[in-house]
Amino acid sequence: MTTENENGFAVVHTIAEVREQVKAWKAQGLTVGLVPTMGFLHEGHKSLIERAVADNDRVVVSDFVNPVQFGPNEDLEAYPRDLDRDSKLVSGAGANLLFNPSPEEMYYPNRTTAITMATITEELCGKSRPVHFGGVCTVVAKLFNIVTPNRAYFGQKDAQQLLVIKRMVRDLNFDIEIIGCPIIREADGLAKSSRNTYLNPEERAAAPILHKALEAGRALAKSGEKSADAIKAKVREVLATEPLADPEYVEVVDLENVHPVATLDQPVLVAIAVRIGKTRLIDNFFYPELH
Repeated sequence: MTTENENGFAVVHTIAEVREQVKAWKAQGLTVGLVPTMGFLHEGHKSLIERAVADNDRVVVSDFVNPVQFGPNEDLEAYPRDLDRDSKLVSGAGANLLFNPSPEEMYYPNRTTAITMATITEELCGKSRPVHFGGVCTVVAKLFNIVTPNRAYFGQKDAQQLLVIKRMVRDLNFDIEIIGCPIIREADGLAKSSRNTYLNPEERAAAPILHKALEAGRALAKSGEKSADAIKAKVREVLATEPLADPEYVEVVDLENVHPVATLDQPVLVAIAVRIGKTRLIDNFFYPELH
């Protein structure tokens, strides 16, 4: 284990090191929080870590670009990585351990076990990324078994992922509290994301249209509009004002099964995926807001 500072922060690369440290903490009666990430951390991740630090005695952050959640034509090799930068952010946010395994450490070469989930993964991002949520569930379940946290923290920006993880924890009886945390945004409203680095200046200037369109949909819902089609039409109308915005989906779905609904007579997720140039961006809001 390599200690990085006087406060006990360390970066480790093996499962054995994580387990050794967590067992020592739990022997002292300490609670443990986990923040799973794919690295290249930003203010959104920092907010998750700070929440975990506030809630728990010790915090583990995983930093792992998970190959099994990427499809064959997706951006696995191009996905940004910067461990030194990540280490500084994680340490500065107050976490105790940064777990940065290799794919070979996380996955046996002859592995035959994976987690799949039906229904809740079939809409929204699941339509265009059919292997994605199986990969997410598999790696998160492995992290839960490695770290055995009391609580785990996920951002609302990946809202379908948050709902999928909550379902997996319920269905498989993980003794872990899942905590969703608010979206952190740039000053112009763009949700913070590692993929924002793919945008060129013109595309970056166009990208806040996602938040602007969702805010128009939210305002319509708050005004009393109950028709999901009307909400979606308003969001699409605003997206259409930006020539660089190419919507993949605009949906209003229930929170139980992530299936489209016709009316806002229950809590819903309003979610969009939009390509700006070659970059696929997602954003959303819950209505009413989750608390």
